[in-house]
Amino acid sequence: MDLWLSILAGTLVAGGSYLMMSGAMLRFLLGLVLISNAVNLVIFVTGRMTYAGAPFIDKAVGVLSADAANPVPQALILTAIVIGFGLFAFTLALALRAYSEMGTDDTDEMREAEPKTEEKPL
Repeated sequence: MDLWLSILAGTLVAGGSYLMMSGAMLRFLLGLVLISNAVNLVIFVTGRMTYAGAPFIDKAVGVLSADAANPVPQALILTAIVIGFGLFAFTLALALRAYSEMGTDDTDEMREAEPKTEEKPL
């Protein structure tokens, strides 16, 4: 199972890298989401894919049992999902603003284009 998930993570990274290098802003954003999901999958795979007990520490024993699930990857993935969504929303807002100012989605054309808006005096 870990091998298939590792292959899937590699495929997501490859697809995300391909989309990010295409030159279009929307494809760049979708590639960013794919790479973010690939990183989450890699963190998930490192946390052992087994049916384990709940990660609670018994007061009498004082340590986590060996058959317990590792709670750290779960917490990291939850944090990464929230940060990834925030990054996506911010980048989407920047892309929409750039499209409205420049009139194009292509990054090569954005370098050459002048902004559409006129400068207003203060």
